[in-house]
Amino acid sequence: MSRVFLKGGTLMSPLPAALVTSGKYSEGEKNVFTAAWTGIACTRPPVAYVSVRPERFSYSVIDRTGEFVINLTTSKMVRNTDLCGMKSGRDTDKFARCGFTAAAAATVDCPVIEESPLSLECRVREKIILGSHTMFLADITGISADEKYIDSKGKINLEQAGLMAYSHGKYFALGRKLGDFGFSVSKKSRKVKSR
Repeated sequence: MSRVFLKGGTLMSPLPAALVTSGKYSEGEKNVFTAAWTGIACTRPPVAYVSVRPERFSYSVIDRTGEFVINLTTSKMVRNTDLCGMKSGRDTDKFARCGFTAAAAATVDCPVIEESPLSLECRVREKIILGSHTMFLADITGISADEKYIDSKGKINLEQAGLMAYSHGKYFALGRKLGDFGFSVSKKSRKVKSR
């Protein structure tokens, strides 16, 4: 098999199709935009990031407040997720347009999207200017999850949520489970191989 060399670019895939909310919820300010350039940066302490173009309306809101929430999305939310990436909060109330329900976060003063199966509340610890985007590196100060995805043992089961992902300009529903973390080295896996 031969490989083709391409110059450096943003072809990491798949990525989350997350809805990032910001604004002062206590003052009635709410904003949402779609972000694929977001994720986890560290486990201990729990740290996430979102990278935003400075010309985006959301950039100034996050820069001013120092807070945001990363809301995961489902296949049922695909149309509204796309819309939130196409319209600007400068001239569109995207919460109203999408029919999203804004709820108070527990640890930050910006809204959580109730329709999201899981929301990560974030407080900016560092702003890193990279070029076309600025990365807001943030401590995850709290997480809220829809109770229907929490089992009797308190475990979150997001595989039931119908999460979606973004890949090179397209949205995809996440598919079937292939294994659990660590299954390749588990004792159970070795027994199956030896038969």
